[in-house]
Amino acid sequence: MSRSKSSPTRITQVDVEPLNIALIEPFAIATGRVTSARNVLVRVTLADGAVGLGEAAPFPPSGGETQETALAAAEGMRSLIEEHDAGAWRTLSARLAASFEHQESARAAVEMAVLDALTRSYGIPLYQFFGGAESTVETDVSIPIESPAHMAALAARYAERGARVLKIKVGTDVEDDADRVLAVAESAPDCDFILDGNQGYTAREALDLLDALDSEDMQPILFEQPVHRHDFEGLRYVTERARVPVAADESVHTAADALRIARMGAANVVNIKLMKSGIVEALDIAAVCRAAHIRLMVGAMMESRLGVAASAHLVAGLGGFEYIDLDTPMLLADDPFTGGFEQEGMVYSLERVKAGLGVTLK
Repeated sequence: MSRSKSSPTRITQVDVEPLNIALIEPFAIATGRVTSARNVLVRVTLADGAVGLGEAAPFPPSGGETQETALAAAEGMRSLIEEHDAGAWRTLSARLAASFEHQESARAAVEMAVLDALTRSYGIPLYQFFGGAESTVETDVSIPIESPAHMAALAARYAERGARVLKIKVGTDVEDDADRVLAVAESAPDCDFILDGNQGYTAREALDLLDALDSEDMQPILFEQPVHRHDFEGLRYVTERARVPVAADESVHTAADALRIARMGAANVVNIKLMKSGIVEALDIAAVCRAAHIRLMVGAMMESRLGVAASAHLVAGLGGFEYIDLDTPMLLADDPFTGGFEQEGMVYSLERVKAGLGVTLK
């Protein structure tokens, strides 16, 4: 790994600080309810003056991280990358993973900041650096677990704003969840629907929900993580019996997890999230899935425009993602960032990004 003092892309400084952002309203899923994003901001400065930004969005039920642990981990990573060349970003990622294996969101933030700084230095947008397959992505919108009437009102509002796919959070009680899903479907009849169990069901309960919806002529286009993340057999049980595609989300943090899913036939789709894996591992997960003919999805934790822009650049760069779930900036009361993409309806365009992520603090 280069420590050349003359390299313009040598990392000269790493800064870490808390990033707290209020939500428009509380957001509830099967594993918890949040009222604000308690994240971490990382800045990486290169010898040529280029500055990159990265965001960690920890969520304890998914990876066990909190804002406090992510802050400590990101601070601990400083000595592992300062004075090294950002051009060796894969080697730097391996170095971070060797010492901070289970601090995925913190690693994602540092990798994000390094790659943002590097591609700003190179004068190339990050999505082009990743391959430039596309320049736009279209996201779904998530509907949290609330009363059927409130969920229906949210669905109608998002449909009016141009949403074509709604992701409905479920995973509590099968009968209550069925009522919620049907209320949303009635209020937004032209939208397709994804169910997201967030680990809340047993395998049998997940199939019971699909049966209940089928009896009402309601069929989702995808059922995401219906069972606990460690219940690979349960996930396979649902996948083999459901009449819709099933996605692994919390079950997949690494390329090895994706390979296990592929060998077992435990899911048809894998949801890649930078906060679960970091950027380099996300690239490896995508490669495993493509080789195994598993369809690709991308998602986010409670991230600002900064974190979501990184995922959008990854998706546009690689291409071939069938399911896009990058709506979280729309849930924030006041996003502190601007740029990264231009939004029209639910379509994010990266075409005007000149270099890096294109995101700046307001």
